[in-house]
Amino acid sequence: MPRFLLTWLLTAVALLITSYVVPGFYVANFSYAAVAAVILGLANAIVRPVLVLLTLPLTILSLGLFLFVVNAIVLSLVGFLMPNAGFRIDGFWPALLGSIVLSVVTGVLNRLVFKEE
Repeated sequence: MPRFLLTWLLTAVALLITSYVVPGFYVANFSYAAVAAVILGLANAIVRPVLVLLTLPLTILSLGLFLFVVNAIVLSLVGFLMPNAGFRIDGFWPALLGSIVLSVVTGVLNRLVFKEE
């Protein structure tokens, strides 16, 4: 359970860092980032596997690069599901760039926190 909470907090921090790096990707404060991290986790658990399965031929043809588009769609869905303007993505390109930056930042933070387990 503590690893789950730490992963959730790291995702919220990664969302904040991504909002500073990517124009068009807005997170108002840490509380909105924490809520967005929960919704993102649920969307990654429910919606993303369906999208990956449906787009499997494109993913294979693009050698896996289409997964960034799938991640952008999931991020856009989270932006749509947030109740107010605390978390907002202004279009497809900020969502795509945000998915790439979010993947890198989350990977670096997880590598720093969870060194060798």
